[in-house]
Amino acid sequence: MAIRVLIVDDSHDDAELAEFALRDAGLPVECRRLRHADDLDAALAGWEPQLVLCDLNLPGWSGAEAMSAVRQRAPAARYVLLTGALRGDEADCGADAVVLKDEMARVVELARPLVPDPGRSGRGHG
Repeated sequence: MAIRVLIVDDSHDDAELAEFALRDAGLPVECRRLRHADDLDAALAGWEPQLVLCDLNLPGWSGAEAMSAVRQRAPAARYVLLTGALRGDEADCGADAVVLKDEMARVVELARPLVPDPGRSGRGHG
């Protein structure tokens, strides 16, 4: 069973990098991407992420707005704000963690506890 990961980023390269870091670490992931607010319904149709990786700067909406919109549909997910540089206002975004985009190893560390335990039954694991 894979970790369901929603990557909210308008940059194809940055989204690819995040997904690659998770897969390269051997984590079983099922990734979906969200680039624009208009695509939120389609991205989450019948699917609830366990981990949300969200860029701070998105065209037409902020990372905080994006996380708030996704959180309404996936309140139990772990939220990680990805940013190219720390500016000081990241703490107000509502994320569980803030990670620089060049520190993808931290994203892997945050995702690793979400790997399903094969010894457990499937009940209660969304």
